[in-house]
Amino acid sequence: MQKKSSQTLDTSVDANSKSTDTPKNQQNRIPSTHEGIQINFCKNPNCDNFGKTDEGVDASAKSPPQNRYTAVSAGKNYPYLRCNSCHEHFPVKSNAGVFEETQRIREYLTPKADICCPNEDCSNHFIPVSAGKAYYSSFGKTEIGSPRWKCKAVGCGKTFSVPKTSTHGQHKSHKNKIIFQLLINKMPMRRICEVAEIGPKSLYDKIDFIHKQCLDFIASRESKLPELHINRVYLGVDRQDYVANWTCRSDRRNIAFTAVASSDNKTGYCFGMHLNFDPSLNRIKIEEDAKAVADETKPQPFRKYARHWLDFEYEAAVLRSPKKVVTGNLKKQIEQVYNEAMLRDEIENLDTLTTDERLPEQGMQIHSEYTLYAHFMHLKSLLAHVEKIRFFLDQDSAMRAACLGAFAKEIKEDRKVDVFFVSISKNLTVDQKRRKTADAKAEIDLFRAQNRDMSESDAILEMIKSRLASMSEIGKWKDRWLSHPMPDMSEPEKAVCYLTDFEDYDTNHLAWLYNKASLHAVDTHFMQIRRRIAPLERAIHSQSNAGSVWNGYAPYNPKQIQKLLDIFRLAHNFILPRENAREKSKKDEDGNKIIQTPATLLGLAKGVVSYEDILYFHRNLPMGLDEGKDE
Repeated sequence: MQKKSSQTLDTSVDANSKSTDTPKNQQNRIPSTHEGIQINFCKNPNCDNFGKTDEGVDASAKSPPQNRYTAVSAGKNYPYLRCNSCHEHFPVKSNAGVFEETQRIREYLTPKADICCPNEDCSNHFIPVSAGKAYYSSFGKTEIGSPRWKCKAVGCGKTFSVPKTSTHGQHKSHKNKIIFQLLINKMPMRRICEVAEIGPKSLYDKIDFIHKQCLDFIASRESKLPELHINRVYLGVDRQDYVANWTCRSDRRNIAFTAVASSDNKTGYCFGMHLNFDPSLNRIKIEEDAKAVADETKPQPFRKYARHWLDFEYEAAVLRSPKKVVTGNLKKQIEQVYNEAMLRDEIENLDTLTTDERLPEQGMQIHSEYTLYAHFMHLKSLLAHVEKIRFFLDQDSAMRAACLGAFAKEIKEDRKVDVFFVSISKNLTVDQKRRKTADAKAEIDLFRAQNRDMSESDAILEMIKSRLASMSEIGKWKDRWLSHPMPDMSEPEKAVCYLTDFEDYDTNHLAWLYNKASLHAVDTHFMQIRRRIAPLERAIHSQSNAGSVWNGYAPYNPKQIQKLLDIFRLAHNFILPRENAREKSKKDEDGNKIIQTPATLLGLAKGVVSYEDILYFHRNLPMGLDEGKDE
């Protein structure tokens, strides 16, 4: 989709720069670059303006350069720009909002603050223990063996300690492992309390601890990604919806969220799963401040709280939100997605709101497109060292814009990134899937017989090459879709669209890329979440609830959803064996089966990581003085 879409990094801007000033005539058209992020430019890869912004154009010059874009409108709250080269339209977005959301997503990678003197009035308060003996002296150990230090600053002399173990202060640390195991094996919260013989408060305290340990461990490993030599990653990207139950019988509206995930089709490694919800924010204070700064009177991308769903805009959006309908064959479904995009006030806002839903009481719900943009900005940083990245996106206008925006330079100048749409038939029964898989297999067998019994893999590549010349043009933008011949129960009917085709690959290379197009890794991750995490199983609609959804196991506090997603991502990547029937089991020199996980296949682990490795991982212990020696 190329008409209405947005977002991107202006690669000509120094990533360390602060917000930059813009000419007066630009201030109402394009938000200023913020912390190196400028996402407002054409997202058509074949356009000369792809990745280029109007910001910084000197309109006061005697012969000013012609603007690349013309400001248009889709309503006072949704300003658009029209590209003067390819005439595509795209919505304007808040660069500050994308930066804030990216910072939230990447917070787990931020190194923990070094231990220092806790006395805020001390001159050593910001000097870490690792600075050495000039500032601190070892001062023995606590009763449980934790190292203690004494501050040497004049007038201070305060002594302090840091826990030596991750479980410091816990009275029932022996229950951590069983709770961890039960969480990722479909055990409801109340049943976990029964089995582990603990109360609800203790359970949620344990979940907080396990979540922290998972984030610390995965951060320590993913910070080493630049040290790995990774030639190719084939990332499937999709979204999954979750619901939090109502807490008051007088208001039985659910709280609906969506999470975006990216998984490597080769290894199964999930590089991130991010929910459009920020639990750290105080909704009441933000609503009050939004009124104080008159956010309601400003266009959406120019608001102080542009990435947040505010009360006044949520209520209005419910009335305008179009209904989603999925019917017909695969081609018809693809057409419907294009048509639905055109019906939205803002083509990149994919939040489908209903009168049966509301905003959370605690924390702030985030516009899903801002979470998408931040997700791809995170991937760009995380995978900067990878030689080639192939993205296979579910057909989604905001996802397309966010991906093309974040990787504009890598797509067009460096040619290290390619992007595809992948659409799969939805709502098929098991019998229909089997029939379509059997029909596709029969077509391949016939092709092989007609071509001297070539191998199945060669036959599929040849069939793709023959179909490249007769692809269907679908939707307003005439995107060209190829019907994929590969039969598979998980993807029995599949179509692929190459979004970044610069016609610089030969037919053999193109066929290979189309053949790789799949969402199987990310869909497998989603399926395992539904099957393994009881609070995140699919909710059931009930006739008696007048359209509302009740899930007896769903969380009441939305912040639990992201915690469970993070915990499962760690377990999926490092603990649970890779389930892939297509791959033959590997064996060591003694003939023993080698258990592979996504992390071992990627190179972030040498073997299966144990629960104990996670629970007792200690990220914060400072290393600067000899522990336990008085000086």
